[in-house]
Amino acid sequence: MKKLKIAIQKSGRLNEDSLNILKDCGISIDNGKDQLKAAARNFPLEVFYLRNGDIPQYLRDGVVDIAIIGENVLVEKGENITIAEKLGFSKCKVSLAIPKGETYNSVKDFEGKRIATSYPETVKAYLKEKGVNADLHIINGSVEIAPNIGLADAICDIVSSGSTLFKNNLKEVEVMLKSEAVLAVSPKIDDERQQLLQKLRFRIQSVLTARESKYILLNAPNDKIEAISKILPVLKSPTVLPLAEEGWSSLHSVIKKEDFWEVIDELKANGAEGILVCPIEKMVL
Repeated sequence: MKKLKIAIQKSGRLNEDSLNILKDCGISIDNGKDQLKAAARNFPLEVFYLRNGDIPQYLRDGVVDIAIIGENVLVEKGENITIAEKLGFSKCKVSLAIPKGETYNSVKDFEGKRIATSYPETVKAYLKEKGVNADLHIINGSVEIAPNIGLADAICDIVSSGSTLFKNNLKEVEVMLKSEAVLAVSPKIDDERQQLLQKLRFRIQSVLTARESKYILLNAPNDKIEAISKILPVLKSPTVLPLAEEGWSSLHSVIKKEDFWEVIDELKANGAEGILVCPIEKMVL
């Protein structure tokens, strides 16, 4: 039987998050120190540990079938590579930044300026769309020091917390791209491996749905069940079980994590008591 070949980043946070989502999908990887390739014990999957910037080419060439990679890398180097799933972790922005003391009005301020970046294609496309011409200095590595040493007037780089910009006396002025980890697919994947990919996607979707949801249990007077049920729309309807105390029931359902506190306030206002909220490991809809 063929195995699905997946590439993930060799080291760093994206590596850890990628292995974690595979683990949450019930896939056990035989990891060894400094391995370049590892096999799964309980799923037809091989993991290739590669440099992040090399992964798009491996996908194009069909060396690997799929990859977990930053969307920003695909925008820069992954032309014609399909995204199968957005994975919701390793979020960042690709932004333009200038020295803190400078005044900024609009993207037109970059006209004729020198911009240091590791993302030349992303910058070119963005500035072309805005009708701006600038001089790009391609740097591999830390670009934040470029304005301080007189190499450039501005930079384009990944921004997560913004602490690196702050330390280098820079400020973010334009967000060109919001990025997160994605599951990317090789254009050369064959039909048999495509079927394996669909099985993997099913597991990933179940994990992602669970991560964005919470299981909720509450007690409510029977005359409030209809009103409370309308506040809990994630599933078809809540499970309702009678309590030992006459006139009361227990409701079980799911709420979205992002709406958690608003939903709790609304439930309390409608008579809910004894509210318990629990994490969900998997969720199959």
